[in-house]
Amino acid sequence: MTVLIELPPGDLGSPPHRHSGPVYGYMIEGEMIFELEGEPERVIRAGEAFWEPGGDVIHYQAANNLSDRWSRFVVVMFCVPGEPMLTYVDDEELAARRDRRAPRS
Repeated sequence: MTVLIELPPGDLGSPPHRHSGPVYGYMIEGEMIFELEGEPERVIRAGEAFWEPGGDVIHYQAANNLSDRWSRFVVVMFCVPGEPMLTYVDDEELAARRDRRAPRS
């Protein structure tokens, strides 16, 4: 599945979630705060690519880092047959796995 994601200024993006398969992305415009479980948050800028392995890894953030402009990126997601493409993570699981989240600034 290929999807164009458009985030208005300051948008926090999707709540914490995971994907059943790998995701590959390319930042078309703007900036995104990107954070995967076990990795520090970082800023992805226009012209840069990113990926996530899918499976059990939690994707914490995909937020627009700009308060005055839209950010847009395209993703190609590979889904495991018979499993949902995206599953939200509840507060209980986030609390149980908080030791896997990289320290935040």
